[in-house]
Amino acid sequence: MSKKTAQIGLGFDPTVENLKAARQTKVENRRGWTRREFLSRAALAGAGSICGLQSHSHAAEPPPETTKLRLAHSPAICVAPNYIAEELLPGEGFTDVRYVRTGGGVATMKAVASGQVDLSMLFSGPSLIQIDAGDPIVILAGVHVGCFELFVSDRVRSIRDLKGKTAAVIGLGTSPHVFLASMVSYVGLDPRKDIHWVTHPAAESMRLLSEGKIDAFMAFPPEPQELRAKKIGHVVVNSMMDRPWSQYFCCMVAANKEFIRKHPAATKRALRAILRATDITAREPERVARFLVERGYTKNYDYALQSMKEIPYGMWRQYD
Repeated sequence: MSKKTAQIGLGFDPTVENLKAARQTKVENRRGWTRREFLSRAALAGAGSICGLQSHSHAAEPPPETTKLRLAHSPAICVAPNYIAEELLPGEGFTDVRYVRTGGGVATMKAVASGQVDLSMLFSGPSLIQIDAGDPIVILAGVHVGCFELFVSDRVRSIRDLKGKTAAVIGLGTSPHVFLASMVSYVGLDPRKDIHWVTHPAAESMRLLSEGKIDAFMAFPPEPQELRAKKIGHVVVNSMMDRPWSQYFCCMVAANKEFIRKHPAATKRALRAILRATDITAREPERVARFLVERGYTKNYDYALQSMKEIPYGMWRQYD
């Protein structure tokens, strides 16, 4: 990757420079299950108590080198499998599982890089930037595509219409900023010159968009669900459906490089728990939404349920 990736704070083109390197989906339209799907779904019989199932360890495999594991606690609920995995990790041999509050975004990546967090779900764009800058982060697997939606005012009908307009993000270098910088770069605009960036908390940005004081807001769950419910703005890009964005992983599992070196079996087991949790999220969105509310990860059950149903969690096996 180019060293230019470290300059995302002022808007490089991650789509052209980096995200084109992501693999294209190879989705097969078929009616029945393949042998692989049958076996993987059958394996969910040990997926955990969150779905009323029994968790079990894989005795034939080496035990984890450590029984302690630290994951990140961030505001985004699109990382639901990260939290559902808590129910599965004891069956993988972990007896001390902790969630470290990081504030999300770049702070989470820095926590993984520093070793404060061992392994967790991260957003792809900023992760690539931090890796290119030299941070000891290793991406292990993709979890889901999409989740970001670009909400705009009536003055905007396309991404190109953002030239000279004001876009709100929670912070420069954060995932919403990276994704929107990618999008404007992709259509030929310069995010360093053509967009007026402002930073606000999500709730403030939604209010400003409703009042017509900003022109664009890049939202991630449960914000899109709230914006639609309140009829604020309209969507010009939905990364779950619109190409090329729908062809790339959004959230991925990443780990601290030293943790992987010292604990390869633990890494494998923790990754398996998160991927199983991803299957649970796809199959049992109602249960997962209730879990998120009951554990305090989000407040509104309806928004959480919409998010779990809309995000294509069940597609991760189909991507190369």
